Amino acid sequence: MSTDTEERYVVREIRADEWPTVKALRLDALRDPVARLAFLETYEEAAARPDAFWQEQAARSADGAGAVQFVAVAPDGVWAGTLTVLVEEAGTTDWAGFSVDRRQGHVVGVFVRPEHRGRGLIEALFAVGLEWGWQHGASRVRLLVHEDNGRARGAYRKAGFVASGVTVALVEGEGRELELVVERG
Repeated sequence: MSTDTEERYVVREIRADEWPTVKALRLDALRDPVARLAFLETYEEAAARPDAFWQEQAARSADGAGAVQFVAVAPDGVWAGTLTVLVEEAGTTDWAGFSVDRRQGHVVGVFVRPEHRGRGLIEALFAVGLEWGWQHGASRVRLLVHEDNGRARGAYRKAGFVASGVTVALVEGEGRELELVVERG
């Protein structure tokens, strides 16, 4: 599945052999000024992971069974942005300890390089990610965003996400995450 934006960016699933680029993009995302609000790991933690970790992540995404990572590729071949959609099954417990009451998608790892922002990439990434979720039986797709990450909250609202009222407390002093959702139409 892929889509083109106005400027000919192509949004597509990653391939297993692209793990070095997956790693590089994640490390770049973790250098972003708001990374401490956007991601649950640090640059140092991610940089210390062995290549086998990145190979396994890319291979699991490429098989598309329970999760898939999408990238927006610029006309010059640069990976301009990314997001990953995980499938959460009804009857399981999510990473925060909440019960999952229905099959749903969970978006993580959203990032667009600063020089590519404002070009519709978030909307293009979410369009493909949501469609993948619907095709895999999700009744809704959700994500969590830090309450202080106004830029991301605005982008997610623009992509159609609305607050569900669910919040997740982070480590003391770190604030909380807000759940935003899109229900299947």
